[in-house]
Amino acid sequence: MDLRLNGRNIVITGGTRGIGRAIAEHFADENANIALCARNEQQVVETIQALQDKGINAVGAAVDIADHAKLRSWIDHAAEQLGGIDAMIANPSAFGIGATEDDWKSGYAVDLMGTVQAIEAATPYLEKSADSAGDAAVLLISSALVAEADMESAYGAYKAALVHYAKGAARRLAPKGIRVNAISPGTIYVDDGFWGNVQRNMPELYEHYFNRNPMGRMGCPNEVAKAALFLCSPVASFITGENLFVDGAFTNRVNY
Repeated sequence: MDLRLNGRNIVITGGTRGIGRAIAEHFADENANIALCARNEQQVVETIQALQDKGINAVGAAVDIADHAKLRSWIDHAAEQLGGIDAMIANPSAFGIGATEDDWKSGYAVDLMGTVQAIEAATPYLEKSADSAGDAAVLLISSALVAEADMESAYGAYKAALVHYAKGAARRLAPKGIRVNAISPGTIYVDDGFWGNVQRNMPELYEHYFNRNPMGRMGCPNEVAKAALFLCSPVASFITGENLFVDGAFTNRVNY
């Protein structure tokens, strides 16, 4: 299937590792242009070089997403460098897994408001894209923890808030031709990411969550990335306001 992503301009926050990196690489394989940011400058430089080696226009910068003024300024700059924005993918996380005051504060600044600020900054450019091409897209990366609550978690609460935000934004932006969707990944294994660290440092906890996967395995970033490509592509032109679980049936609730 031709996803019609050739030459599209994609902006990604949190795009150097794990799911974000996989999304960037898959878009590059479709010959889309990429602007991405993350906190670690060295990882940004390495990721941009790898994407440019695929023959696309790729740019990036080290940005602390909690610095909302800098985030908005970078999105303006990214739009200028790419020549517009056709899809905005918000993939930030402070990983406030607990419920300490710092977890709540960092999650609010990064996960929640980092997403809201990014989308607000990108909206004028998305409107121009929708006017000219007939379709533009926003994608929020949430979590399967929106449907699971073993304990109180700032991370889970903010990811749930993002799904609610996505639905409202989808209805508001639909008349402008901008689609807004969310993806809620399940247990996605990355060796240098959350589950890799849990496996090494908390093996009993890792085994507990691993064994909750009916498919007998955790997912991989590429499986989330492929869903992201579809939802951001013009092929998904009548899909908006949805929260797609990519979790291998990890969650047991019925979505209807």
